[in-house]
Amino acid sequence: MIIVPIKEGDNIERALKRYKKKFDKTGAIRELRRRQAFMKPSEVKRKKKDKAIYVQSLRQAEEANA
Repeated sequence: MIIVPIKEGDNIERALKRYKKKFDKTGAIRELRRRQAFMKPSEVKRKKKDKAIYVQSLRQAEEANA
């Protein structure tokens, strides 16, 4: 839980800015997005292999044109 102390007569915009800064430092949003985009290790390997095949085909096509 994030606590932002507010002094008497303190501007609400300044308090919100401090809250947002503290929230960003916790990395909660980054962690949430990372967990939502979780891929199984087998999926990662398959994606990496598919990318390598694609890049290789591009290079072969480039060599054929040269």
